[in-house]
Amino acid sequence: MKVSDILRVKGSALFTVQPDSPLWTAVQMMAEHDIGSVVVMHHGDLVGMLTFREVINTLHANNGQVGTRLVRSVMDDAPLTVTPATDVMEVRRLMLERHARYLPVLEGRTLLGVISFYDVARAVLEEQSFENRMLKAYIRDWPEEEPAPESAAPSHLRSTERAARG
Repeated sequence: MKVSDILRVKGSALFTVQPDSPLWTAVQMMAEHDIGSVVVMHHGDLVGMLTFREVINTLHANNGQVGTRLVRSVMDDAPLTVTPATDVMEVRRLMLERHARYLPVLEGRTLLGVISFYDVARAVLEEQSFENRMLKAYIRDWPEEEPAPESAAPSHLRSTERAARG
């Protein structure tokens, strides 16, 4: 399974902000749309990611206030990115190693979407459930083996079986 498969199911809704947007504006957008991240874009290029992690760290450092801070001052300016061709197993590894919950998906310099840890977990679960159903159907349809006729057994086994029957 590839990242493109996840995007196809998830859709391509994107929420972006400018680096010079007030942090409060980004927080409002995240709350109103129930999202954990926004992509920071400048002149059509990805320049950062803002996730709830950066927002919480800012709130913690400023006694619960975002004040007049700009997105630029708290965003991750070097987010980990993936391509549509990236394998989901690689995405899982990257997310776990880097503690990344959200990954922008880029094709060249074009932003195609963002996938979350939740999106990846759901896709893997659905893929495993599908494989499980297919295996169960295969096993259920497995043909019954008919016992081989005695004459089909090798001669040394036929004599052993007769001796055992007595």
